[in-house]
Amino acid sequence: QCDLQGLWRNELGSNMTILAMNTAGTFSGSYHTAVAATSKQILVSPLQGVQQHPSAKRHPTFSFTVLWQFSDSTTAFVGQCFVDHRGKETLETTWLLREEVLSHKDTWKATR
Repeated sequence: QCDLQGLWRNELGSNMTILAMNTAGTFSGSYHTAVAATSKQILVSPLQGVQQHPSAKRHPTFSFTVLWQFSDSTTAFVGQCFVDHRGKETLETTWLLREEVLSHKDTWKATR
């Protein structure tokens, strides 16, 4: 069974820490990205999320959002946790980042 709690690292060097999950499947934590399109100092940013059926599924789905502390943007992640035959856990995710734009006419360029 997959356990999201703990420290996760991706292939680009970003780190995510997920704290204890409650019985409803909600969790919080922090994300420290290694990749950003900014010249500002990258800061650790808070995350909030939820896991589907935290104690009933071997490969649960989950989602979380990160409110970036160094930019005017937020990112939503959705994914699934997989456990291989040796017990290694892997998170597969997809994300959308939305940044603030100054006018409605610029909304086309606000989502990555």
